[in-house]
Amino acid sequence: MNITADQNTIDAVTLEVTDPAAAAAFYHAAFGLGDKLRFRATDSPTSGFRGYILSLVVSQPSTVDSLIGTALDAGATTLKPAKKSFWGYGGVIQAPDGAIWKIATSAKKDTGPATREIDDFVVLLGVGNVKATKQFYIDHGLTVAKSFGSKYVEFAAPSSAVKLALYGHRAAAKDAGVAPEGSGSHRIVLGGRGGSFTDLDGFAWETV
Repeated sequence: MNITADQNTIDAVTLEVTDPAAAAAFYHAAFGLGDKLRFRATDSPTSGFRGYILSLVVSQPSTVDSLIGTALDAGATTLKPAKKSFWGYGGVIQAPDGAIWKIATSAKKDTGPATREIDDFVVLLGVGNVKATKQFYIDHGLTVAKSFGSKYVEFAAPSSAVKLALYGHRAAAKDAGVAPEGSGSHRIVLGGRGGSFTDLDGFAWETV
């Protein structure tokens, strides 16, 4: 089933977790993403890298530090401490449910008072073949916003939606600071308005 032009966005991300109440409490304290993030109970086995990174893009380093700080206070662990790099400033943490989160900004210096405003929520899928998965999503109605060959693809989305991006599986694991090996369930479902389907790497979509 193809997604039509006005249905080609992610309205919500559902994390499959062993304790939905505990996960909801953690994420409310850590990030405050509201109804863009939902939870569902599961006992599906999973181990190692689940093949995706959830990314919060913000405007300045102090916001990165604030969001990472509240996540760590709520029980997250550090995979990559926040630091400056040639592309900006950011760090990677792992939530108690196992989901990996990257919080980053392209800015290297603060330009105003500290806030907790999130500019973009991005689901980054680590896939086996970026070009093939890119074409799969194009065929399902998504529009490419940025593309760097077989390395990275980002799809267009309105500001109110969750963005989708593709990375090679090993590159995504390296970016997260974890080993690329993993097995079992992804434990994530992407919710939109284009029906239910599963992509080439086993990531599931369902109607919100």
